[in-house]
Amino acid sequence: MLQSTKRTVFFVSDGTGITAETLGHSLLAQFPDCQFRHVRAPFVDSPERAADCARRIDEAAQRDGRRPIVFSTLVQSDIVAILRATQAQFLDLFEKFIDPLETELGVKSTHTVGRFHGIAESEDYKTRIEAINFTLAHDDGVTDKDLEDADVILVGVSRSGKTPTSLYLAMQFGVKSANYPLIPEDFERNRLPGDLHRYRSKLYGLTISADRLAQIRQERRPNSRYADLDNCRYEIEAAQKLMRREGITFIDSTSRSIEEISAKIMQEVRIGQNGF
Repeated sequence: MLQSTKRTVFFVSDGTGITAETLGHSLLAQFPDCQFRHVRAPFVDSPERAADCARRIDEAAQRDGRRPIVFSTLVQSDIVAILRATQAQFLDLFEKFIDPLETELGVKSTHTVGRFHGIAESEDYKTRIEAINFTLAHDDGVTDKDLEDADVILVGVSRSGKTPTSLYLAMQFGVKSANYPLIPEDFERNRLPGDLHRYRSKLYGLTISADRLAQIRQERRPNSRYADLDNCRYEIEAAQKLMRREGITFIDSTSRSIEEISAKIMQEVRIGQNGF
């Protein structure tokens, strides 16, 4: 069987799946050269739903010609057993933490479905949801509306890591992050796009090596000028020149994880009132 270039990844939970996705994405970010097809499987809270999910996992294994990866935050042992029997690399995220905590605390966990749900009423949870909605609405320069509400605005050439970093900041820290691509038209005008000059104090830049950018773009648009190495060099140099002229701090994302980039942004932009 011809193997797919992408590995299918399932995020399985008895609730919304936010925890499984957040932890899973953080781990997958350590493998930037791999390609993944993401499948969300929330509310797997009965043997019947577990069996249906197991069928989908095995179908993916047959289709791809390689084992899917399953990130799970399930707690019911009978449901977990159903998914462990699939043709997948099964990663029980709760097990990795619950067992050591039970040993350290000297008590057994409740292993109760949905214990995380009560957090949904907290202000922190609501802040993160609002930040995620804001970030999705302001991805890739879609709109200038409400930019005054942004905590940070990321700029950089296309495919330099702005979108995944913005989403990580929103999901992990509740940061309202917008992002704008710097494109050849901006370099020709020699100015920032739209009304970004009004929010200079919120701007933070991402840059990347030309070789890595060309590789990423080649996967998206093979053999195009967009992916041409010389064009990538031109855009990166022009973007860095523009950011320096505008006094925008920027960081090279080439060999840094999303977590490291986000931590650096939080530290340098000093978002919020909790020591960031």
